[in-house]
Amino acid sequence: MEVSAAAVKNLREKTGAGMMDCKKALAESGGDLDKAVDYLRQKGLAAATKKASRTASDGAIGAYVHPGGKIGVLVELNCETDFVARTAEFQNLLKDIAMQIAAANPRYIRAEEVPSDHLEKEREIYRRQALESGKPEKVVEKIVDGKIDRFYSEVCLLEQSFIKNPDQKVADILTEAIARLGENIQVKRFSRYQLGEAAPQE
Repeated sequence: MEVSAAAVKNLREKTGAGMMDCKKALAESGGDLDKAVDYLRQKGLAAATKKASRTASDGAIGAYVHPGGKIGVLVELNCETDFVARTAEFQNLLKDIAMQIAAANPRYIRAEEVPSDHLEKEREIYRRQALESGKPEKVVEKIVDGKIDRFYSEVCLLEQSFIKNPDQKVADILTEAIARLGENIQVKRFSRYQLGEAAPQE
């Protein structure tokens, strides 16, 4: 079913869960807000995202160099305490995220970071493609929304399919870690280097 942006915004404000998780919850629950909240709670997303509002000022910086030495990644993963930062689970998560960045080459951490002009440019390209392929005007926006979701899943780290389990997104992996470790965990920043690649121009 089609989920309105207003409904997604409402559910995000209620639960603090991510945009794509809210969209999925509303679709799964037929647009019913209360059922969508229950859906998120059952998945542990609502509880974990309450922790996600807490300050994460500790953590660690991880490095990963792909075999062959042609791709390297530095990533800062934050949590709330040094105790959690030193656990094997946190360190493994840090390594997995660095490997994800090396393999999938995201440009942003989350969908909200995509500049509005970049997003509008993508929308305009998809809109033109849909109209030129003869699609009726009334379905064009739906097609564009679907392609924007796909665009997010390519360029935003948290929206990407996790390389070790493509059925889950990177955001799901972080949420599960928050629920298990009991602390807010956030990807703060990353840099990806590829041999011979020019520096990105924003």
